[in-house]
Amino acid sequence: MGKPLIYEILEKPATSCIIGICSAIWFYIQKKNIGYSHVGLSYETAIEGQYWRIITSAFSHISIIHLVFNMSALWSLGVVEQLDHVGLGVEYYLQYTLVLVVVSGVLVLAMYHLLIQRFKVEYFRRVTAVGYSCVVFGWMTILSVKQPSSKLDLFGLLSLPISFAPFESLIFTSIIVPQASFIGHLSGIVVGYAIAWGLIHGMTNYWALSLFGWIVLVFVFSLKKSGALDLNFIEIESVTDPLLPSVRFLPSGNGRTLQMNALPDGNVEIV
Repeated sequence: MGKPLIYEILEKPATSCIIGICSAIWFYIQKKNIGYSHVGLSYETAIEGQYWRIITSAFSHISIIHLVFNMSALWSLGVVEQLDHVGLGVEYYLQYTLVLVVVSGVLVLAMYHLLIQRFKVEYFRRVTAVGYSCVVFGWMTILSVKQPSSKLDLFGLLSLPISFAPFESLIFTSIIVPQASFIGHLSGIVVGYAIAWGLIHGMTNYWALSLFGWIVLVFVFSLKKSGALDLNFIEIESVTDPLLPSVRFLPSGNGRTLQMNALPDGNVEIV
């Protein structure tokens, strides 16, 4: 007989919080009838400076099945939080989750850029990606290297050897779910191997907090610059170098107004 759920939640606090955040965002998206084009990441929106979508796309899901599949896999991967004895644990999990969210999102855009500019595949110009799978595939990969004897449990019914799970899942989802983002999942695997093999390393609480601070700054200022969110207390003005903004704070006025601008019809990929 397994442990009571409350004990498992206490053993996986970071995983539990992330699942709660993703679930709350899914509920809000459904309640407000927000489309994937409002929160997803695409090449076109990125070149327009909407960098905040790297974050919103990662934590947004377009269907309950999409959410349940990702969160079920993430719950199983939360065992990372309990592996302090092999150099993992809660701090490692939080630090490298930040890295996976940002770097895998940037890698997706880099792959889109290569396919569009080098190989002239215009399809990827307007593909919109949403979902937490980049991070899920990243942790699958890290765990397959660090703890190859582990199992990946899905829905409490299917158990896969973790050593094969990243590529098994990559092929399985590509066949079963045509909309699944092969590039998004592959990006998570690539970044996962880079972390597991030490190509990306040296994260500490200091660097994690610094990275988090930069994420917040870029998120807020790209929201302001793109006009997606009206932040009345912030004004960005050009200085001598137009690439370098100056920032000053103004009275809040009428407060904040959330504005959703629909994108032209395109394609959606779930990650």
